[in-house]
Amino acid sequence: MGHKGRYGHEFFRFEIDKYGTLKYANNSNYRRDSIIQKTLQLSPTLINEIQRIIKDSEIMHEDSSKWPHQDENGRLQLEIEMNGQSINIETAKISSLADTLSTEDPEGLRVLYYLIQDFKCLILSIISLHFKIKPIA
Repeated sequence: MGHKGRYGHEFFRFEIDKYGTLKYANNSNYRRDSIIQKTLQLSPTLINEIQRIIKDSEIMHEDSSKWPHQDENGRLQLEIEMNGQSINIETAKISSLADTLSTEDPEGLRVLYYLIQDFKCLILSIISLHFKIKPIA
């Protein structure tokens, strides 16, 4: 997910490989910040939960052909390879649920929007917990 704006090319990206390695990158040029990159190993239980979230969302059955193409506000890209199936979706950046309502496929974009929000919350929570400097007492 990302966009080009007054602070340059900003993006949030994560990748989970088949071995459970999570690679996270967040590039925000706001106040001239540098790119944040983290790598960590996920447990098999967490991998199973991520697969369950994907399966329950039914995103693998969505047809993105009627979704808006990327524009000046940015793009949202999702690539999933799981259990012999793969999808590669690229659409315009979705800033809020309201962005999905005026499209040809609001239900499909709603599925994508909620899945991305779930992933962002989950991944950011994992990163925060894993790299916490002071343990929670």
